[in-house]
Amino acid sequence: MSNGKQPNLRIPGPVPLPDDVLDLVGSQMINHRGPEYADMLDRMTANLRTVFMTTNDAYFITSSGTGAMETAVVNTISPGDKVLAISIGVFGDRFREIAEAYGADVTRLEFELGHAADPARLAEALKALPGCKAVILTHNESSTGVANPLKELCEVIHAESDALILVDAVSSAAGMPIAVDAWGIDVVATASQKSWIAPPGIAMVTFSKKAWAAYEQCTTPKYYYDIKQYEDYLKIGQPPFTPCLPAMFALDKSLEAMVAEGIETIFERHHTIADHTRHGARSLGLELVPEERYASDTVTAIRLPEGIDGKEFLARVKRDYNVILGGGQKSLTGKIFRIGHMGWMEMAHIDEALEAAGRTLREMQGKN
Repeated sequence: MSNGKQPNLRIPGPVPLPDDVLDLVGSQMINHRGPEYADMLDRMTANLRTVFMTTNDAYFITSSGTGAMETAVVNTISPGDKVLAISIGVFGDRFREIAEAYGADVTRLEFELGHAADPARLAEALKALPGCKAVILTHNESSTGVANPLKELCEVIHAESDALILVDAVSSAAGMPIAVDAWGIDVVATASQKSWIAPPGIAMVTFSKKAWAAYEQCTTPKYYYDIKQYEDYLKIGQPPFTPCLPAMFALDKSLEAMVAEGIETIFERHHTIADHTRHGARSLGLELVPEERYASDTVTAIRLPEGIDGKEFLARVKRDYNVILGGGQKSLTGKIFRIGHMGWMEMAHIDEALEAAGRTLREMQGKN
């Protein structure tokens, strides 16, 4: 991928796109109030439900992934509602901040960076928070490469409360299993630029019957992210507002390809290449940020050796090898690097990134 002008883009989203998807992105625009768009939207909605393993309602919103998270909050949580916010990193913090911004009474349940949420501590927190309206959490914390044990966490929430379950799956959906119906998840939020193999610009959400019941009682002000508008317009095959058509074209193709390949095959493919990445990092003598059992299948976070300037490391890898790696965020800035392996990828892309990282580290440590 990095031969010639195109770099090997190995950040955890936006992901690189194959040529056939890029061709679609350059397609001519269509009438988003016409029958062609209606046919596409109907097809995409059915395919999105298949990937999410749900019969729940599903919607496409022109927005970033953060917009999908905000959609989850403003349609189900009212000011003053008790909310338990689980955070294992940057994006868990963001979900909490959205809920706080809209006036929710938020209780924090935070875990050390690099660690997953502990189901036992979650159970204790719920017992101490009677009347909890919703639990909000990130499935895959891409800032640390940690995947929360989502199925187990959902089981605890159902056992200990009647709370809604709102999940940020921006960096996990379509790359890691999320059985929406089987696990009883009320709202899932994700976005096009990750494992869905499309450009940024489209957020996707699912809404359960329980989430719709919460919507009917919700007093939070909303307009653009009012999910009822998306439901009403879906019935007539339209978006309520002008969509990002190039991203929709790409996402339509990717969804069709996913269903054709089979979602179990997709999940296994992601797991295999994630294992390969983790093994490659360890073979360089490097330490992973998360415990192996909680390591993400869409992004690997790797600790830099002591004395290595993380900013200089990333710059050298890009300059010398045309490979773009992800850096650390907030307190991990300069201390880790991340390799994205979601969506369209080949083993050669990962091997090239690992080789570039290894050579650069040896150079910086004066071992070459």
